[in-house]
Amino acid sequence: MASLRPLNDKVIVKRLEAEDKTTGGIWLPEQAKEKPRQGKVEAVGDGKLLDDGVRAKFQVKPGDRVLFASYAGSEIKVDGEELLVLGEEDILAVVTD
Repeated sequence: MASLRPLNDKVIVKRLEAEDKTTGGIWLPEQAKEKPRQGKVEAVGDGKLLDDGVRAKFQVKPGDRVLFASYAGSEIKVDGEELLVLGEEDILAVVTD
């Protein structure tokens, strides 16, 4: 993958794979799968520039598994790999194990 460095409060996320079956055990064909709303943070920017000239600290870091809104961010393709560029505000939660 090419090296990407997001700007300001942007985050680059790689979507996790869609589930092959429902929680009830029904196998899903490719067309019926929803786009996953979970992903792994690949890179973060420098943080939002505040009025006092200081950059805000991110609440996520590379490697975090996160949840985001269904239609959040911009989809991009880099070296054949699909990624999302999200604003930090589009991230709803960090998934902890």
